[in-house]
Amino acid sequence: VAVSNGTVALHLALKAFDIGPGDEVIVPDLTFAATINAVLYAGATPVIVDVDARSWNIDPEAIVAALTPRTRAIIPVHLYGQPADMDAIMALAERHDLIVIEDAAEAAGSSHKGRPCGTIGHAGTFSFFSNKLITTGEGGMVVFGDARAAEHAKILRDHGMDPAKRYWHNEIGFNYRLTNLQAAIGCAQLEQIDGFLKRKIEIAQAYRARLGQIDGLTLPAEIDGLTNSYWVFSLIADGARFGFTRDQFMAQLAKAGIETRPLFYPLHHMPPYQAYAKGQEFPNATRLSRDGFSLPSAVSLGEAEIDYICGVIERSLATRLLVQQAEVV
Repeated sequence: VAVSNGTVALHLALKAFDIGPGDEVIVPDLTFAATINAVLYAGATPVIVDVDARSWNIDPEAIVAALTPRTRAIIPVHLYGQPADMDAIMALAERHDLIVIEDAAEAAGSSHKGRPCGTIGHAGTFSFFSNKLITTGEGGMVVFGDARAAEHAKILRDHGMDPAKRYWHNEIGFNYRLTNLQAAIGCAQLEQIDGFLKRKIEIAQAYRARLGQIDGLTLPAEIDGLTNSYWVFSLIADGARFGFTRDQFMAQLAKAGIETRPLFYPLHHMPPYQAYAKGQEFPNATRLSRDGFSLPSAVSLGEAEIDYICGVIERSLATRLLVQQAEVV
């Protein structure tokens, strides 16, 4: 079901399963705000939980601790292209009769044990925003494992209009359609997805080869059976090891002409969402957000540019460690 953006894809998926007021939906603390906003748009109550320190994705054990009789759904996010632990999440969902909506906005091309991310849960959502693996400028998609939910979503997407009786509305719907022009761009982009994905993985491998042995830098985990599409290549810098904060390091790279991005802020830190954290602390999400940043990852990035970026990082960290050693002496 094609839609106008990735955020409404999440909202439409929730509404297609009649999730709304009185229902709780579990979301990870480390994600883009669209994940939790869609739950609020649906009138449901988001429940924030911590992420796993290794995968950076929603922690299945944290999900178990957050379950209540009102829990209706889980939204695992495949953060930055890294697949979440879908085996554990789907087992939980089956045991507790829950809906799983995969937020695969950043994970087109990622797979979990041979299955494409977004096709494992009851529904999966994708974004075609300008910075995604394939783009329509703005746009999105919901895929369903349930034919009835898919048909319901198509009706809701088009103002709730009866498909057999034009201009007759049986329920309140939305104008969430994708335009024909965007769809044409998307089809052309889809023809190139294999090449885009191949280049993303090549970029990640190049970064790994140069940065993987630097003590104090944590790169995205390589997990058996999971294929990361590396929407962006992110890493965690141990500030205590290098003697400067993540933001200071990013500023240093900016002086060398290298643009970087911080990881998302934890949801529980931001004013609109603090109440849904219920006063809890989320140490993994907090640490990852504080110390994590993303390197340039566009498919157009050349080998010389990767070499330059890695060289600046290597020299910056080596210089900082030498300064620290001199200060100790």
